Amino acid sequence: MGAVTSSARALAPDAAAATAPAPTIAARDLRLTLGEGRGAVEILRGIDLTVPRGQTLALLGPSGSGKSSLMSVLSGLERASSGTLEVAGADFAALDEDELALARRGRIGIVLQAFHLLPTMTALENVATPLELAGMADARARAEAELAAVGLGHRLAHYPAQLSGGEQQRVAIARAIAPRPSLIFADEPTGNLDHATGETIVDLLFARRAETGATLVIITHDPALAERCERVVTLADGVITSDTLPA
Repeated sequence: MGAVTSSARALAPDAAAATAPAPTIAARDLRLTLGEGRGAVEILRGIDLTVPRGQTLALLGPSGSGKSSLMSVLSGLERASSGTLEVAGADFAALDEDELALARRGRIGIVLQAFHLLPTMTALENVATPLELAGMADARARAEAELAAVGLGHRLAHYPAQLSGGEQQRVAIARAIAPRPSLIFADEPTGNLDHATGETIVDLLFARRAETGATLVIITHDPALAERCERVVTLADGVITSDTLPA
């Protein structure tokens, strides 16, 4: 009997590993080189990164360290030169551009420093249209609610050119979180906002993450924002130099 119990205990860790949920992000030896020949520049130089489901992670590093490039690769906006990458159960390295777009739709929310709002659409349309494309019946109502949550309930009918930079950023944030994605990337989400509005937006991002169990990856230069995350990864010259879980 004792031998059986001992064997069962020995197998328990393997069984637990087999039933553990797959990570949201699993990157191995990711490399990104731009240009060719003598003009080639190695932006990412062998990134290994595994992010469990539901984790909040801050990416830190000086300008030019590769933070935004890493986010672009992890979100499928940029294709790595080499390495393996699985995101939300999909093999990003094996997908073509159309398949990547389909894999992102409704599952990955992205807030870029360049907001990429459609100039011919109102704030409401910029948020509602991706929801409609994803087949969500409550697209307009959800878009209105998210815009109200970022303080733009009174600017629904305004076009991007009629909005300030900070207001455009808030539209981009509303668009990213409206589908309730399982993975959210945010590149300097408070960069164009005043302190009070920035705190409101950060609170909203963390609240939405808590509601949905989403994984949240934030690029920031703000130490206070980084401290709110469960994990802090620092980059320099295209490599990870530290990976910590703050106390």
